[in-house]
Amino acid sequence: MSTEPLDPQTAYYYNTETGQVEQGYVSDWTGRMGPYRSRAEAEKALETAAQRNTAWEQADREWNGDEDQEDR
Repeated sequence: MSTEPLDPQTAYYYNTETGQVEQGYVSDWTGRMGPYRSRAEAEKALETAAQRNTAWEQADREWNGDEDQEDR
């Protein structure tokens, strides 16, 4: 994973309203996920978000001492 800053004008974004990947600021920020370094990364935006949410929920359970509880 590169640590170089992204140029938002040429980065890739996932449009949550259309389900399409866009390059640059094509649509309004309210329906845009990103920026991403590649089209392939942007195409997996929802999958990546779901995986991160699962990991964060598990970390919260561990922090709260509820390791044995599943999501409600």
